[in-house]
Amino acid sequence: MNDSPSSASQGAGADSPDLVQVMLGECSAADADAVFEVLGTHFASDRAGAVPGGREGPRPAAWAGGFVVDHAPAEVAGVLLAGPVTADLQGGPVAVDRLRRTLAAAFAVETAGSAAGDQEVDVQVRLTNG
Repeated sequence: MNDSPSSASQGAGADSPDLVQVMLGECSAADADAVFEVLGTHFASDRAGAVPGGREGPRPAAWAGGFVVDHAPAEVAGVLLAGPVTADLQGGPVAVDRLRRTLAAAFAVETAGSAAGDQEVDVQVRLTNG
């Protein structure tokens, strides 16, 4: 997990409605990398060069990244996963919806739960092969 201040959150501002925090869990490092690669291709991120499986030691329980989702990508290529991935998305409602739609273009997405506040939503999705 990356606990250092993120360039995405610094660039957009921690309270930006375009900043979405993504937490991936219950998946392999290769699948986490595949999901972050899809998102990083379309959105500015704090994960520049970070590879989930690229470091020594025990595998973390989850991987995190921040993405500035200030637009909806025109075209997103599909990607294969080795297994299901659980993703928690947190941020402004419009940005979270854009990010969820981007994931839905690359993977099959099933919404597992959601919670909404005044300015922010939390959505948990399960990603599988489409």
